[in-house]
Amino acid sequence: MLGSAMKVLLVEDDVKIAAAVRRGLQAEGFTVEVAADGIDGLWMAGESTYDVVVLDLMLPNRNGFKVCADLRARGDWTPILVLTAKQGDLDETEALDTGADDYLTKPFSFPVLVSRIRALTRRASTHGGLAPASVGDLRIDTARHRAWRGDQELALTAREHAVLALLVRRGGEVLSKADILDAVWEHDFDGDPNVVEVFIRRLRRKIDEPFRRNSIETVRGAGYRVVDDAS
Repeated sequence: MLGSAMKVLLVEDDVKIAAAVRRGLQAEGFTVEVAADGIDGLWMAGESTYDVVVLDLMLPNRNGFKVCADLRARGDWTPILVLTAKQGDLDETEALDTGADDYLTKPFSFPVLVSRIRALTRRASTHGGLAPASVGDLRIDTARHRAWRGDQELALTAREHAVLALLVRRGGEVLSKADILDAVWEHDFDGDPNVVEVFIRRLRRKIDEPFRRNSIETVRGAGYRVVDDAS
């Protein structure tokens, strides 16, 4: 089973919640290690390799936003699922903009939590047999979760890579928000579909703006596509 080999780092300061989540995930076959604050979470992430990080936002010593940003800044692209009592579009957007791949608010459904964790770690195995693909000088290697603009490698989170890989592999086809949600998120995703816009914005900041490109096009009223805009 997919879950039997997966190792999860749970960064959660609420002792009861951490214990409950740990027991539940272990019952599903996950290996779970727990950090009770942001500093310990950062240290543990650097000392071992995890398949996914489940990260609370309201942490002592170093909040989840900073932990997420620090992990990405040091080149750690382990999938991150933010699990928090904080609600609202601004909090969700900030979490995603700092590098998180997914967002789940408390109280949460445990089966949904398990489903989201498995979805984040499924991308490599789902697309592992696919050959590298490209549009102009934008190249992706889904099997290795790597992407390049020309000779420069791009630092993408797991979810960002999944969205970009979908757009590149569809060869200029216009994909709606629903198409992207169905392919990259779970089929029963019940969050705000505008999360797609957040990830498109993040991708543009990473793969287009530094290179003065506009390869991710918005087709008004229809969706998004990737084009070769090299002059």
